[in-house]
Amino acid sequence: MSTAVALRMTSADILKLRKKRSTMIWALVLALAPLIIYFIVKVAQHSSNPAEHGPAGGIEGFKDGLRILGMLFGPLAGILIGVEAGAGDAASGVFRDLVVTGRSRIALFLARVPAALAMTLAVSALGYALMLIGVFAFASNLPTPSLGLVLEGVGFVALETGVICVVALGFASLTNSRPAAIVTLIGVDLLVSPILANIESLGSARRALLNQALTHFAPIADLRGHGPVITMSSATAIIVMVVWLAVFLVLGAWRTRTMDA
Repeated sequence: MSTAVALRMTSADILKLRKKRSTMIWALVLALAPLIIYFIVKVAQHSSNPAEHGPAGGIEGFKDGLRILGMLFGPLAGILIGVEAGAGDAASGVFRDLVVTGRSRIALFLARVPAALAMTLAVSALGYALMLIGVFAFASNLPTPSLGLVLEGVGFVALETGVICVVALGFASLTNSRPAAIVTLIGVDLLVSPILANIESLGSARRALLNQALTHFAPIADLRGHGPVITMSSATAIIVMVVWLAVFLVLGAWRTRTMDA
């Protein structure tokens, strides 16, 4: 398959995701609404009682914004987009039409990955831009993040949301069920992983948790704010992420290749 064909297939998948208005709207809501609510509440608290509540922006606002966007709601937006990209064709009944065109099933699957990533990163970029506006606009007399910290935050948010999106895509392609994939992935991300991370008897096995590997690259050490952070080397964190991505991409590609059209 030529590069031109691959680009056309990816562009077609991006267009399909853009036309899924409900998915994109909810992804934007998840990425933007919590940040808006956070800054509104913080500004109101500071205005009513400056002595007890500091300004909404500055370094503390940046840290809270990263936690909200990068670790909580941004990944949820990535899950929605990844699941739609992975299971959307089968759920809407167009997979058969794609297969009869003669395109390789593996090529059809692989084209979904950059398309889902592009839409997820676009949503995350909007959320990050909104966060920075709040951080700098409401900093008052507090120190603001440096350019280096801002760029590290960009990389962290992109890594968190991008990896979760691709894992969601592979899992949704495996299950071919959007509801089941969404419920399972959100449950694992918000409930199962934190519970496992708190079980000290698991020891170093907790390093295999994806959220722990991603948290390792947080630009601020105490970003998680709740639950333990398992210490690991950067090499270990990278290996964990690669294994998660490889497993679900392989399973998703296998399912796409073998499923009935």
